[in-house]
Amino acid sequence: MSTAQAVRNSTVVVTGAGGGIGAALARRFAEEGARVVVNDLDADKARRTADEIGAIAVPGDASTVVGPARDALGAPIDIYCANAGLGSAGSQAAPEDLWAAAWDVNVMAHVRAARELLPHWLERGSGRFVSTVSAAGLLTMIGAAPYSVTKHGALAFAEWLSLTYRHRGVQVHAICPQGVRTDMLAATGTAGDLVLKPTAIEPHEVADALFAAMADERFLVLPHPEVADYYTARAATPDRWLTSMNHLQQKWETQAG
Repeated sequence: MSTAQAVRNSTVVVTGAGGGIGAALARRFAEEGARVVVNDLDADKARRTADEIGAIAVPGDASTVVGPARDALGAPIDIYCANAGLGSAGSQAAPEDLWAAAWDVNVMAHVRAARELLPHWLERGSGRFVSTVSAAGLLTMIGAAPYSVTKHGALAFAEWLSLTYRHRGVQVHAICPQGVRTDMLAATGTAGDLVLKPTAIEPHEVADALFAAMADERFLVLPHPEVADYYTARAATPDRWLTSMNHLQQKWETQAG
């Protein structure tokens, strides 16, 4: 069965879909004939996106959307896109509440969704979980300890889901872009200007990359192909990679100072 056939008439939930990558994912699924629920903490943005693409708006906390989305669809959920994220900057000294919020949105929201989705998926032998991780989950991001650490956690959870349940029909994809032209990129400040903006892509390119990965049944979705080389270098020569990243940190400190 082709990706288009698998998606047509499927039920899809996309969190954080009021704009940016989430809106692009929701739009692409709708264009392919899926019935889509648009979730966002900002109710106005959720409704605006839903109205634009002919979807259903279910605003609210991404951690609790599975039940309301299922009710709104009147059917089980086939594809779940855990896209909502919190781009938290700061070091180890960031406030406790900022660290807690990053863990809650970037990791635990995925865990809570999986708890509700997996019983039905495992019973019927199919389901698809899409995690918007970021290249920060494969590598790291200067100036953003809470974001980098929790995105590593999001990747680890997606990997665990895939290795644990793929033989039972659960397909998992981890989307790991670098800079994407969204409000979150704009909020990264000088660190984003240095690292992300030079190669930033449009949100629809992330959606295109996901659909290509779905067609190939690939876990790792790399809208920026060069990330694969960085990831390989990180694994092969970690000290050399850390030294180069430290040089980038020093360059950022000089520019910011």
